[in-house]
Amino acid sequence: MPVLISMLRGVNVGPHNRIKMDALRAVYESLKFESPRTYVQSGNVIFRTKEKNSGQLAAKIRTAIEKKFKCSPEVILRTAEELRKAIAATPFADRPNLEPGKVLVTFLAAAPPLEAQSCFDKFKGYPEEVHLKGRELYIYFPNGAGKSKLPWSAIEKLLKVTGTARNWNSVKAMLEIAEEMESQ
Repeated sequence: MPVLISMLRGVNVGPHNRIKMDALRAVYESLKFESPRTYVQSGNVIFRTKEKNSGQLAAKIRTAIEKKFKCSPEVILRTAEELRKAIAATPFADRPNLEPGKVLVTFLAAAPPLEAQSCFDKFKGYPEEVHLKGRELYIYFPNGAGKSKLPWSAIEKLLKVTGTARNWNSVKAMLEIAEEMESQ
């Protein structure tokens, strides 16, 4: 049975959309997903399912979360293989000395329009490096994400697609959990 990784957007950030991970796991169990495991408090759930249509699956999860928690976060799904490919596609592979906590991957709900790639020239004056590859946006924050002046809202408008970001350590840890589940 395939292993999927779901990442919720905007969960447990600030005072809104607060969800305890044990309660979130219970929602996934109620949807008949097998062996749901959460990773950190930001709404990452790794689970098994026979369902194949990721659009329908994301909608099903979102509806169940809304019913239980009265919030409706975007649900971004990746298979274990898609997560492996996203890690392999990092534009920072040839720079092993980068601090993993300063590398962020934004997983997009869909591929952005082709013209989005050329729009990133507007951000050349910032110290951050921004790379769009398929449904993933990779960003390196040399001074840390907390000190960044990169205009996030402008980037999302250019992409015309929503997404949710995870730091490099979290991305690799989620794949490790997914691969452990695949081997069982």
